Amino acid sequence: MTRSINRDTQLCMSLSGRPGNFGTRFQNYLYEALDLNYVYKAFTTRDLPAAIGGIRALGIRGCAVSMPFKEACIPLVDSIDASAAAIASINTIVNNDGHLRAYNTDYTAIRRLIEQHGLGTDLQLALRGSGGMAKAVACAFRDAGFRQGHIVARNEATGRKLAETSGFAWASNMSGVQADLLINVTPIGMEGPEKDQLAFERGAVERAKAVFDVVALPPETPLIKLARSLGRPVITGAEVIVLQAVEQFVLYTGLRPDDALIARAAAHALA
Repeated sequence: MTRSINRDTQLCMSLSGRPGNFGTRFQNYLYEALDLNYVYKAFTTRDLPAAIGGIRALGIRGCAVSMPFKEACIPLVDSIDASAAAIASINTIVNNDGHLRAYNTDYTAIRRLIEQHGLGTDLQLALRGSGGMAKAVACAFRDAGFRQGHIVARNEATGRKLAETSGFAWASNMSGVQADLLINVTPIGMEGPEKDQLAFERGAVERAKAVFDVVALPPETPLIKLARSLGRPVITGAEVIVLQAVEQFVLYTGLRPDDALIARAAAHALA
């Protein structure tokens, strides 16, 4: 179905330090499939207060927020949903007649994936990373009942802070860390300079019972490929990015697509 932009078209957007195409392709696919008068566009900014003010002033319906803006946006919105308040990090802003409310659908997606994959809370985890997304993941596992594990981060200040927030221990590297569940929340394995690197050494993967890589592009990272070859259960970043994007779509439009349409939109966006 062919859509045309007009004066009544609702604009949704994203703000990221490194804008990508997944959200644009995913959201616009659903808008077209459901004949919604919406359009989605990715942006970056060097003036975050002005950008958030523009959302309010121009009546922009919603905004996805990526690094490095997830924490800096908090004082610029009017209210915060429990999903974002729990971790002091946001990834979605919804504009309701000038009132900006913030959410974190990353957190929501991780909680759902923990349940869907039946991860037992007795597993000891090692989570590599200490940024905004790592906070969403660590706190989702904390709130799901996980109590044993390490935040593995070279940056001691952010690593210790996240460990304290989530209730896990901190380690600068994997030396001496035992883990049943390995979780990568760093750019290692992502398209770019580190695309061929492993986020965890082979020995750690061999000892693990499950592996979770938040990197979505490509969905089959070196870590995921190795884990599959060893017969380990995996959770991929593609699962995360799709689930969180669906929740954003629902917040923007009030509609929830069926599973078949979500799968087609995901395949289109990830192609």
